[in-house]
Amino acid sequence: MMDDAVPPMNACRLLLLEDSSVDAELIEEQLSRMSPMPSVTRAVGRASFIEALENNQFDVILSDFSLPDFDGMAALDIAVQKIPDVPFIFVSGVLGEDAAIDAFRRGATDYVLKQRLVRLPSAVERALAEAREKQERKRAEIHKELLVRELSHRVKNTMAMVISIIRRTAKGSRSIEDYQARLVARVSALAESHALLFQSNWGETDLRDVVKRAIEPHNVFVGRVDLDGPAGIYVSPKSALALGMILHELVTNAQKYGSLSNGDGVVKVVWRPVRDEDGALRIDLQWQETGGPAVVTPEDTGFGTTLITKGAQYELNAEGAIAYDNDGLKYRLVFPMN
Repeated sequence: MMDDAVPPMNACRLLLLEDSSVDAELIEEQLSRMSPMPSVTRAVGRASFIEALENNQFDVILSDFSLPDFDGMAALDIAVQKIPDVPFIFVSGVLGEDAAIDAFRRGATDYVLKQRLVRLPSAVERALAEAREKQERKRAEIHKELLVRELSHRVKNTMAMVISIIRRTAKGSRSIEDYQARLVARVSALAESHALLFQSNWGETDLRDVVKRAIEPHNVFVGRVDLDGPAGIYVSPKSALALGMILHELVTNAQKYGSLSNGDGVVKVVWRPVRDEDGALRIDLQWQETGGPAVVTPEDTGFGTTLITKGAQYELNAEGAIAYDNDGLKYRLVFPMN
């Protein structure tokens, strides 16, 4: 007999393996004391038991120990193989001590004698509580393992980035002092980007916060850097790190050679959401300098230029372009929202 009624919300879904209709009625009568009352699906033999397992989901299995064409131990073995996390409780009148010990060893959760069915509801509720606790522990362990893997991956990527910064900064430095100053500035910019990500628990970060965080260390230029873009545009952790480094290179270059190297120049940072030809949402970010000294196209490509062009392409899947215009350096970056 199969009970196909839809169970009430949060009701326990229970599979009862019992060949005796009288015993099944007595068992269901005791289960009716539970609130909400469990939804009971009954199986009477091996075929109906396996069919029920394959076609339904259950929270608890109750099983007689001895059946005409089947036995409880065989049912236990099948259940442990198919749904090992579902509690299995024997409800029997003939379960001896040795059989009970063997049943626990093979994965049974509890057993209730038919002569003492009054304790069946509490046994089911306890089994459900223990199963929930076990599932929570399992979820916590999986979550912890994922966090450790993610942390390991991020540390590895960060160290690779630091090593690259160390090597490339050494290539373009004119002296030990110059090397030290550039290296400290770049690693500090990377640290600032990480700090912002820690604040957002390594989730998506508002682009406005990324831009502000990259420029704030250069607070002597307050009022000379104009931010023009909407809040509420969020970027991934990887994008936030890459953007932080790119913006650091731009503001450092503006401070040394561009519009922030004198008392008159200004920088405007503009970003807007746009759609490409395929309708995909992208971010169009532009860095515009004006009022600085005459712009000279550099003869050599340094680490900073490589970072904001090739680095942008690699890290952001973006199109990054520099224009050395007469009225000031311009940089445009178009990258996917995700």
